[in-house]
Amino acid sequence: MTSHPQTLDDWLAHCERLHPVTIDMTLDRVAAVRDRLGLCFEVPVITVAGTNGKGSTCAMLESIALQAGYRVGLYIKPHLVHFEERCRLNGAPVAADALLPHFEAVEAAREGTTLTYFEFTTLAILRALSQAELDLVILEVGLGGRLDAVNVIDADCAVVTSIALDHTEYLGPDRESIGREKAGILRTGRPAVCSDPQPPQSLLDRAREIGADLRVSGRDFHFTGDRQQWSWTGRQRRYAGLAYPALRGANQLLNAAGALAAFEALHQRLPITAQAVRTGLALVELPGRFQIVAGQPVLVLDVGHNPQAVAVLAQNLDQMGFYPRTHAVFGAMRDKDLAGVLKPVAPLVDAWHLTDLPIARAATAEALRPVAEAASAGREVPVHCHASPADALRAAVAAADPADRIVVFGSFYTVGGVLKDGLPRLSAPHVG
Repeated sequence: MTSHPQTLDDWLAHCERLHPVTIDMTLDRVAAVRDRLGLCFEVPVITVAGTNGKGSTCAMLESIALQAGYRVGLYIKPHLVHFEERCRLNGAPVAADALLPHFEAVEAAREGTTLTYFEFTTLAILRALSQAELDLVILEVGLGGRLDAVNVIDADCAVVTSIALDHTEYLGPDRESIGREKAGILRTGRPAVCSDPQPPQSLLDRAREIGADLRVSGRDFHFTGDRQQWSWTGRQRRYAGLAYPALRGANQLLNAAGALAAFEALHQRLPITAQAVRTGLALVELPGRFQIVAGQPVLVLDVGHNPQAVAVLAQNLDQMGFYPRTHAVFGAMRDKDLAGVLKPVAPLVDAWHLTDLPIARAATAEALRPVAEAASAGREVPVHCHASPADALRAAVAAADPADRIVVFGSFYTVGGVLKDGLPRLSAPHVG
């Protein structure tokens, strides 16, 4: 008899060896193991899918519900540094040891069924959440929606955030195809929310086809704002004079509006006070989403890794005010539209520090060099290559003046690589 892994790291290594492919787009195997585990939820479940804005929406839902006094479980991914960041109970990551019995249960229940790393770990976390004493469970969908492992759970409310081109090899070549995949998380007769102001017709059609009660931004809920505050109006509820969410960036009102629409949809089961909305949005935190770290130079961390997300990053950087120079630390997966990712931000970048990443799917720093050079469009912008995000950041700090800024972006692995020893507080040598 083979002995079971003894630590979370051992279990994660075991999961990586189980199934030959990283992504296997089917739900049958996961559903079979779910049934053997007897996995179900007695409390309301919100699932959140979308191309960008999923993590921010989940964090706002969690923060508001906690301020309303509810016990909240959250599955969010990927992690930046430690795997257990993916499973949060009442606002804090679960202890690594607390996950071990759930990995053991999935291993026993799979009975020879092969599960990918994502499927196995998702089932373990779902089991952990199902056995915790909670009032609300929030589940972030990974890739797509229809065939994502999270979709073996029937949500009481499904939220679809922005829809843009990403993972086109799995989800299809255009927004209509991708919208159809995201719409797979909708359920007959249950509420759903789309916070994308221009939802693909495929999503609207699917909601009508299955009889889901879809609330669409600009039709079923609206928001307006000035420089000081913003207001939200839904079908029955209204919140006025709200402070802006603590998460920075141009798109966060879209995400916040979608979160409020989800709470309105679940109001009878999960009433939320206006004060909980105010405090929850004021206190929400999510590392790596246009996260500005004070220092000299200023450090900006952003996990944006597709053209739409990086266009928003560029807009946010542009609104930060004047910095003499911007140094970019960039690493990314090679299957991304790399030229499209760099195009919106390149005009703001005065030096590139490209980095290798510790994953086979990543582009090497040397492979990124010609893309960065082309994106600079004839400007003489220095390009440096490094073995790790931490090395790239050190080199950027050494080259920067205290009044400059450094932006780290392109992947969760890039941002996670500079956070692995804690939040860096930068102090560049003063200019002589």
